[in-house]
Amino acid sequence: MKIAIVEDDINMRKSLELFFSDQEDLEVVAFKSPKDALKALDASFELIITDINMPQMDGLEFLRQLEGRYEAIVITGNATLNKAIESIRLGVKDFFQKPFKPELLLESIYRSKRVLEFHKIHPPKSKTPKTQEFFRASSKALEEVQKQALKAAATDASVFLQGPSGVGKEVFAHFIHEHSKRKDAPFVAINMAAIPEHLLESELFGYEKGAFTDATSAKAGLFESAHKGSVFLDEISEMPLKLQSKLLRAIQEKEIVRLGSHKPIKIDVRFIAATNTNIHEKIAAKEFREDLFFRLQTIPLHIPPLKERQEEILPLAEWKLQEVLQTYNLGKKSFSKGAQECMLNYSWHGNIRELLCVVERAAILSEGEQISQKDLFLERS
Repeated sequence: MKIAIVEDDINMRKSLELFFSDQEDLEVVAFKSPKDALKALDASFELIITDINMPQMDGLEFLRQLEGRYEAIVITGNATLNKAIESIRLGVKDFFQKPFKPELLLESIYRSKRVLEFHKIHPPKSKTPKTQEFFRASSKALEEVQKQALKAAATDASVFLQGPSGVGKEVFAHFIHEHSKRKDAPFVAINMAAIPEHLLESELFGYEKGAFTDATSAKAGLFESAHKGSVFLDEISEMPLKLQSKLLRAIQEKEIVRLGSHKPIKIDVRFIAATNTNIHEKIAAKEFREDLFFRLQTIPLHIPPLKERQEEILPLAEWKLQEVLQTYNLGKKSFSKGAQECMLNYSWHGNIRELLCVVERAAILSEGEQISQKDLFLERS
């Protein structure tokens, strides 16, 4: 297994290299910065171990640029809850706070190694087509938001979804679209944090031939492609300030202008936006336009975290377990009483996203027909 360690602290970097040198089945390559790593990473690497606080580019931005191509583990000396949650959102499997026991990190590495080897030997069977079943479990808190969402769906009003990472904001955006008069038209989801800033404007608004060096032909933007349908603007708080005025105009005037053109193009779309940050703090810091916020949040919907929807935890876990068992032909498995209690008592800072990830890993790595509390690996150092 080939591992990249990205760590700016030379003492930590060398210590980890020395510790792993005894593991003959692990090939470790260390980098002092994410930028150095990005130049060298290729398909031969399988796992990334990265610090978060580093000069020029932090570990989270580094992981965003990797776009989930590798298994990832985070190590940091400045752990915060927000960073841990953001790491989970980016697909990180474990999060270690310095100082930590290197033996625990090694255990985590071998868990990832076993999962990767399993996927190579047992490629997933093709999944059945998606149905319109949006919610696999229910709770009083969820049902209340669903009622509000159905009322919003019957209109063309802009909807602003708020809630922490992993609660299902994109699921709600799909739910609103599919229950609206626009359901037969496109649903276009755009993650503002996933598109590099220098490409975002052309992706959203399109461009004409010759608008920039590589523009060899005209291209419609995502807003045009969603005509008559719905646009979901995920992580809207990450939208660059200079583009916010163009989005405001698109909402107010129902028209956009491609890059390299002065000709307005009419669009008919319904905007649904979402964020997991405190948007009011962004507005106060002059990082987000207040007038745009008011346009986007005609109907505000707050989706509560999983810890406030406890009735959903075990049904969601069971649904995911059965899906994984079927996908990989793993036979019969079930959760022990201890595992169920552990899941009910865990905080789930990464919400539904974290729960589904934990269940999939436990289903693959557990031995026998019963998944124990230990198989969940929820007691992290």
